[in-house]
Amino acid sequence: MSVEPIQAIAGVIGLFTLYLLKRYLSNGRPAHLRLPPGPKGLPIIGNLLDVPVEDEYKVFSAWQKKYGDVISLTVLGKPLIILNSPKAAQDMLNKKSSIYSSRPHYTMACDLVGWKDVLVLLPYGDRLRAYRRMIHQVIGTRASVDKFNGTIEGEAQICVRRMLKDPDNFVGPVRKGVGAIILMISHGYKVDTENDPLVTIADEATDQLGVLLSPGNFLVDLIPALRFLPKWFPWATFHKQADEWRNTLFDMTDKSYEVVKKQTANGTAVPNFVTNLLEGDNITEAEEFEIKWAASSLYSGGADTPVSAMSSFFLAMTMYPNVQKKAQAEIDRVVGKDRLPSFSDRDQLPYISTMIKEIIRWGPTTPLGAPHCLEEDDVYDGHFIPKGSTVLANIWHYLHDPEVYPEPNVFNPDRLIASEGKPAQRDPYEMCFGYGRRSCPGNQLADSLMFIFICTILAVYDIEKVSVNGVVQEPKHEFTSGVLVRPKPFKTTIRPRSEKALALINAVEI
Repeated sequence: MSVEPIQAIAGVIGLFTLYLLKRYLSNGRPAHLRLPPGPKGLPIIGNLLDVPVEDEYKVFSAWQKKYGDVISLTVLGKPLIILNSPKAAQDMLNKKSSIYSSRPHYTMACDLVGWKDVLVLLPYGDRLRAYRRMIHQVIGTRASVDKFNGTIEGEAQICVRRMLKDPDNFVGPVRKGVGAIILMISHGYKVDTENDPLVTIADEATDQLGVLLSPGNFLVDLIPALRFLPKWFPWATFHKQADEWRNTLFDMTDKSYEVVKKQTANGTAVPNFVTNLLEGDNITEAEEFEIKWAASSLYSGGADTPVSAMSSFFLAMTMYPNVQKKAQAEIDRVVGKDRLPSFSDRDQLPYISTMIKEIIRWGPTTPLGAPHCLEEDDVYDGHFIPKGSTVLANIWHYLHDPEVYPEPNVFNPDRLIASEGKPAQRDPYEMCFGYGRRSCPGNQLADSLMFIFICTILAVYDIEKVSVNGVVQEPKHEFTSGVLVRPKPFKTTIRPRSEKALALINAVEI
């Protein structure tokens, strides 16, 4: 090995050692204040060995009994704060949103792949406010989302038609339908083929983001100096993966934007997020950059979570057939059996709306919420919260707290309905969409997608357990780990409820 690579490696190791010593010896904590309680770490590496690699939200929830509502850890000198009560999340992330609204920096995702320009990882500032303002104009209210009801209804109907081809696979048709809706809203892009290349690229990019944000997947996130290793170095295989994923991200962003520009030029563009914002002759290069990446943010942030939530819906209906029958009875009573549901039926289907909230509570898609980064030192409940802390709201714990939701693992929409002598349990929507200035800007769209897809599916299909060699396969209330979770693989199948339902399905044109 030549002298230059040895010097490069020695330099990286030296810089990292100095960085750890600085973090370990100087945390800036006032002498009379302590960090919130938490597991006792080791010198230098802190709680690196304590951080769970799976079922993180359940582990943090279990720690609440031992350490309380606010828990602290340090990982290689970086503070991590877990909020195990909605009150703490409200007090810190909402009431002090001005200092809790930034994002942690991920070297792999932000610097090497390029997600730093997308809303989910954008630091708090003028650009983030501009993105959120743009998105709010398009999908920030029920009235604004209602403008896309025709598109959403149409894709839900196409979804049930696609399901007929493969009754054991519900994820594919749902994902195609949700992706088509988001691309139509964001870019006015009409998906015409089963394997549309733009949908495929976008799905790949959002899948990659989930991997990028999962703790511990990339050593370069723990040791940022590793990014300076040459690409040929054996420890630097992450560079090759970053280059490939960067191409996917920029393909999703640039190709979808070029579609809009081309449609606008030839006069075929339909109203959408991008065209609405490009109106006028005085759009600067900086404004065009923001519009392009805000549109990409809309897709990457809105396409995956409804699909994960719909997976929880199929699991719940498989495990709780009596709830399914109750929901179908309401649909039959309001809609009848001669047509498919529409948004005009929404106000007359209260049980369906309540069931959606219970789905979100029972199987939250983002159990630790979006990570917040503290921009200046803070004190909460007598404890010191240092600047630069990553702060996570353990939403899974809030939605599964047995003191708030008795038998939390049981799927029971009735728990959210008040009756004589029995008040409704807390509305999950108060917690599930996040906190402060990083709360989900697409909650209205997500709710509408869930409503019409669930109504349309239940109107024409029964969702049933699968029997293998005469043995019924019983699904379990089990979910994956990571930033965006979904049910662990389970068996279910669907079948048309009747000949009339089958006729309604076949009448849908793809």
